[in-house]
Amino acid sequence: MKTRGFELITDYTDENLLPKRETAHAAGYDLKVAERTEIPAGAIVLVPTGVKAYMQVGEVLYLFDRSSNPRKKGLVLINSVGVIDKDYYNNPDNEGHMFMQMRNFTDEEVLVEKGERVVQGVFMPFLV
Repeated sequence: MKTRGFELITDYTDENLLPKRETAHAAGYDLKVAERTEIPAGAIVLVPTGVKAYMQVGEVLYLFDRSSNPRKKGLVLINSVGVIDKDYYNNPDNEGHMFMQMRNFTDEEVLVEKGERVVQGVFMPFLV
């Protein structure tokens, strides 16, 4: 039985897109850009990850902005914290493909390259 983790959606085959923790004590899994994406000045763009997440009942995956994005790239995760629910996995609309909703707050176009780490995901329990 799978506990929690990530899988590629069917449109992607690059295993390097699968999120991983970069250090032994990292709480978050770094999600990467699946396709080179241009983000025009002032625009909000959905950046594909090429992955979906599975988890247990009572768990959620939170997506947090990497702290270096605003300073280095002029980008922020526009919804502050993304929330990926258990039932988003394999949903009929898009197979559970997770996107990063990024805003470019600069006056110039920003380019994010395939494989670039942009957000981090943290699995957590929640109460009802």
